[in-house]
Amino acid sequence: MRTASIFPGSRSGAAIAAAALLALTTGCGSGTDGPAGGSPGTADNPTSYTAKDTDITAEPGERFALTVDQNASTREYWYLVDPEPDSSVLVSRGREHASDSGDGAGAGRRLAFTFEAKGKGVTRFTLLHCTFTTCQGNTSELPPETTAPSGTPATEATPSQAPERITYTVTVG
Repeated sequence: MRTASIFPGSRSGAAIAAAALLALTTGCGSGTDGPAGGSPGTADNPTSYTAKDTDITAEPGERFALTVDQNASTREYWYLVDPEPDSSVLVSRGREHASDSGDGAGAGRRLAFTFEAKGKGVTRFTLLHCTFTTCQGNTSELPPETTAPSGTPATEATPSQAPERITYTVTVG
């Protein structure tokens, strides 16, 4: 009895098709911005996380980027502030800007904070999110002198609020 093949004239067509299907399905990631169980992030291709990913796990030597949205035209900025990570566990490797949605005036941008896991342990760091209503005197490179609510109200009726502080926990091991 002879079986049908998707490759006419080939006895091993079914085996090749099965192998191709297996290769395609095992190469698919989880569909999230986090790691998909593949190799750890490298200097050229760090693992990517978003501002909502406050619990991060990494291996020694792994690099990852924490990417946030910001818009300089509305004086919206992010800063790495105290407490900074324990340098024996995690080291900051800087920030990098990238266009997000167009290059015109008022276009949003993405900012990636890159870190490298150094040694086993647990550490925390904090990002400060300033907007024109929460921080006074800040620029893209210069955080505000204080992280308390601004002294001047944003509008006549509503006083300014304190800027958002997000603390991230990183486990290296």
